[in-house]
Amino acid sequence: MDIYKAQAVSTLLEGNTYPGRGIIAGTTPDGKNGVSAYFIMGRSANSRNRVFVKKGNELFTEPFDASKVEDPSLIIYAAVREFEKSLIVTNGDQTDTIVEAFKKGKCSRHALMTREFEPDAPNYTPRISAVLDFDGEFNYELSILKSIDGKGSGCARYFFRYPSLAGLGHFIHTYVCDGNPIPTFQGEPERVQTNDDIDVFTDEVWNALDKDNRISLYVRYTNLESGEYVDRIINKNS
Repeated sequence: MDIYKAQAVSTLLEGNTYPGRGIIAGTTPDGKNGVSAYFIMGRSANSRNRVFVKKGNELFTEPFDASKVEDPSLIIYAAVREFEKSLIVTNGDQTDTIVEAFKKGKCSRHALMTREFEPDAPNYTPRISAVLDFDGEFNYELSILKSIDGKGSGCARYFFRYPSLAGLGHFIHTYVCDGNPIPTFQGEPERVQTNDDIDVFTDEVWNALDKDNRISLYVRYTNLESGEYVDRIINKNS
């Protein structure tokens, strides 16, 4: 068994109707770009009524049809924000918690110790986050905050920090698969292959997501020398 094997993202996603929300961070095979990607899925009408919208260099979830919004508390948030030479990607309003901690000279772990999983029993959806650090040698950290049991009795917090390795990414998502309640992600982030071509990588991820439940995808490649980036957005609702 090769425990270091990186799989294609499509291999991990295809046939899985509901991995929920997912974050990928890593480095392109040529070693020139830091990779970040975030997707959202939805089963309810409220969750499906969303699009990704860029404002400056940051990304937000917004209602596709504002008249149909039922509860915005867990579905409308800043998904991607910048702070100095860090890029923060999360599946909820903990994005803002991390940025505010950075402004006070604190770290992301300090910030996330003040947060926990979402209050959506019986699923207790995990909060997943990534912080990509472009200050000096590129590295990144993924984290997940999830219930310690099926009753929401307490929050378990896991942090995974990685150095840059050309061609390697790490993938974390909120759920293992569909279910009732939906089973939360287990174990370490999955090792995935990246691609030098942002369009090829974007298409691979989007096409592997379940066609009924996929909602939006954002992919960003940041040049490790210049700090400049290119990005792609796909919205099912357009």
